[in-house]
Amino acid sequence: MTQDPVASGCSTEPFDLPPSCEKALLERFLKAEAMALWTVRSSQLQDVPANVLVFLKKHEADEREHLAQFESLLGVRSYERDRLPSVPQQWPALAVHLFGYEALGLEFAILLAGLRPDLTSILEDERVHVGFFEREIKKILSGHPSAAHQARTSAHAWQRKLPQTLDRYLNDEALNPFRRMLNERIVSAIKRRLIDTGLISAEQR
Repeated sequence: MTQDPVASGCSTEPFDLPPSCEKALLERFLKAEAMALWTVRSSQLQDVPANVLVFLKKHEADEREHLAQFESLLGVRSYERDRLPSVPQQWPALAVHLFGYEALGLEFAILLAGLRPDLTSILEDERVHVGFFEREIKKILSGHPSAAHQARTSAHAWQRKLPQTLDRYLNDEALNPFRRMLNERIVSAIKRRLIDTGLISAEQR
């Protein structure tokens, strides 16, 4: 039986970063968790299914807890925003948006857990978040054809932005020696996840 990559928590081959990368990863998580918190808040204002709204409220609490952890570890406060970020208003597109960024967060959480085993609980939360949106996307894809088409179109658009987004996340002197390898590893893992959920075909990989 093939093991579920979300359940196993290892969607890519193991890759251990040296301790010199720890601060860079922590700083990225501080920014990413702040953005995730605001995005989840903004998502709750959209027209989403009732079960999704319940999950997003729990998701927000998780992100708030994570953000507090990274603020404490780095001894800094994350900046506040005057306005919540814009997110897709239609649920099929929003589901892909949330799934994509949670999948990206999961890959970084795998790297962080290798350096900081004491933060494995964050990895476990990321697995839960990704697993939830995977299941919701599969519901969308097996439902009304127009919703499935919207989800797949959104996935292609998000995938095209991934290299540029990842480039920003990896832009740090400590990560530069591993930048190409990490980029290939993370892009490959996320594309494989998009294929497994049915959002893109293997030929489009």
